Amino acid sequence: MSYFTYRSDNLFAENIPLEQIASEFGTPTYVYSSASLIENFSAYSSACKKHARNPQNSLVCYSVKSNSNLAVLNLLGKQGSGVDIVSGGELLSVLAARGDPRKVIFSGVGKSRDEMRLALSHDILCFNVESIPELYRLNEIAAEMHKQAPVSLRVNPDVDAKTHPHITTCS
Repeated sequence: MSYFTYRSDNLFAENIPLEQIASEFGTPTYVYSSASLIENFSAYSSACKKHARNPQNSLVCYSVKSNSNLAVLNLLGKQGSGVDIVSGGELLSVLAARGDPRKVIFSGVGKSRDEMRLALSHDILCFNVESIPELYRLNEIAAEMHKQAPVSLRVNPDVDAKTHPHITTCS
């Protein structure tokens, strides 16, 4: 179902005319449909669980870098969504939105020592480790904190994805 519809040449978000939102909040402004976000997340999550070996352990993670709006993060978190982050700032956004740190996956190649410490202090679900030096660094920091870092290893096989040379992730 589309939650953005035209009625007599006026655009509505759910049942609210966007003209009303524009006059109340000014333009430009971003408008999201909670119903649309919930419906789309539910459909995707249900489809993934249907094909999962163990549906109880499956977790759909929303990429915070795609949109870090706190209301969106909070809404998706209430639906059971996990999150994929690439920075300590994104982790702080998730926490500010009352997200569950045990549903956070920390990806990306540029994790600083401070970001690793922050994530470890909040007992995130997993670090996606991108290199051996990063794994050593994370292990060292976790040991200093008397913690065990949960990790998954990202492996780039030597497969030509036939993409643009500036966006390829393997050689």
